[in-house]
Amino acid sequence: MGRRRGLGRRMAGGVASVLLAIALFGGLVWLQQPSMIFFPSAGLVMTPEDWGLAYDDVTFSAADGVSLHGWYVPREGARNVVLFLHGNAGNISHRGESVRIFHDLGLDVFIFDYRGYGRSVGRPSEAGLYEDARAAWRHLTEERGIDGRNVVIFGRSLGGAVAARLASEVDPGAVIIESGFTSARDVARAVFPVVSRLSVVRFEFAAAEALAQVTAPVLGLHSRDDEIMPFELGERLY
Repeated sequence: MGRRRGLGRRMAGGVASVLLAIALFGGLVWLQQPSMIFFPSAGLVMTPEDWGLAYDDVTFSAADGVSLHGWYVPREGARNVVLFLHGNAGNISHRGESVRIFHDLGLDVFIFDYRGYGRSVGRPSEAGLYEDARAAWRHLTEERGIDGRNVVIFGRSLGGAVAARLASEVDPGAVIIESGFTSARDVARAVFPVVSRLSVVRFEFAAAEALAQVTAPVLGLHSRDDEIMPFELGERLY
């Protein structure tokens, strides 16, 4: 009987140790999630001038007072402007090729950095990125007086979720989402299937939920060869 009790105590102690280890690991992952989502770079390596494009250097503020930085790249004769919401890494100076494509298509481009990226101050967060996108929209429609129906909201990867959220709140001419996903939880399950079940996903980025409320025309783009964002999540978002 004594041996059984001793074995039972050891088994209970072992289970408790495993549960404690899982809890500690889950807590560590929870704390590390911001650094797993956001990869900002502070230094600007190029400007539109280096790409052969004229531009306005723009500073504007989010509703919570955070100072944001961006570039307005005009195209002569343009009737529409692209509001460019980039992905989770780098900053606006790494998007020259994309800016050039839209410019060559006859469009003005307004590209800016979220808080904590490039010359924009603060620290990135989900709520913060949404506020930054709203501020960029106000800069175009209020400060520059551009009709919202002449604005195309473009979002890539993480920016796709931000674009969907913004487009659900305003009335743009169109929305383009490249390399998008349905939600942060779905990304975690697809990319980190084991880890995602051991920790609470603290971000929502519920792109599919937001996109369902968008009334403007939507174009979805995703490569089957995307090595970062699973193609099937783009399909589900579509």
